[in-house]
Amino acid sequence: MDNIFVIIAGGVGAIFLLWLLFYFIPVGLWFTALVSGVRISLLQLILMRWRKVPPGVIVTSMIAATKAGIHLKRDDLEAHYLAGGHVQSVVNALISADKANMDLNFQTATAIDLAGRDVLEAVKMSVNPKVIDTKKVAAVAKDGIQLIAMARVTVRANIQQLVGGAGEDTVLARVGEGIVSSIGSADSHKAVLENPDRISKVVLSKGLDSGTAFEILSIDIADIDIGKNIGAVLQMDQANADKNIAQAKAEERRAMAVAHEQEMKAKAQEARANVIQAEAEIPKAIAESFRSGNLGIMDYYKFQNIQADTKMRDSIAEEPPTLDVRDE
Repeated sequence: MDNIFVIIAGGVGAIFLLWLLFYFIPVGLWFTALVSGVRISLLQLILMRWRKVPPGVIVTSMIAATKAGIHLKRDDLEAHYLAGGHVQSVVNALISADKANMDLNFQTATAIDLAGRDVLEAVKMSVNPKVIDTKKVAAVAKDGIQLIAMARVTVRANIQQLVGGAGEDTVLARVGEGIVSSIGSADSHKAVLENPDRISKVVLSKGLDSGTAFEILSIDIADIDIGKNIGAVLQMDQANADKNIAQAKAEERRAMAVAHEQEMKAKAQEARANVIQAEAEIPKAIAESFRSGNLGIMDYYKFQNIQADTKMRDSIAEEPPTLDVRDE
């Protein structure tokens, strides 16, 4: 029993050592590279394992590049992998660019890849341009009519501007700005509807692809609709604002008139109070005149007659005139 256990343990150990040997010494991968014309030693493959670089990725990429007639250095591929790049994507992009007679070297391709852009997709877009649809852009012509346009932009990747160049969002924003400017400079919305291609010509002439990672090939107006009459809406808003201002000023004048009326009533009441107070002092003054001998009884009667005569005249003056209408 012990002998059987020893044999099994020895077999498992041998299998593990054999697997470990072939893991660190990828003989099959070395032979594949050899028959594919890629010269690389077993020692380099072993060292790749220690540097935590997958030999399969490097060797496969070198085989593909060699078969395509592109000579790449192993150290450059390893350095790009250790920098966080996508080795296979870069190699495939170089092969596609070479077949399409595009000027793309290894340094440019790795720089584009490390910048976060898909270099293979950029090469494909250079060969097959991409069509980008803008969102609906609203603009107002000089006659106050709003137009809503949507454009279709055909772009091609600019390999030399992929590093540091602006993306699709910038291109769409510039195209939208150009559409607004073109419609806004038109004297009438009818002229834009009759010739929508004038928008494309004006926008293309501005060089909107400057500083971007794309080259604008064409701008086509896919759809254009009539929106609101912005001029009429603004005039109505202005008229309502003027009406509200006039109402506010009228209310202010009314409030001032009411305040003035209340002030005059208060002054009148104060004057009447003063008169009543003064009249209340008259009997006292008369009594004092009697005691001092300055006023006699006949003088007092004359004063009473004058007051009665004055009241009679006032009552006559207050009575409205009567008309004597007789039938003929």
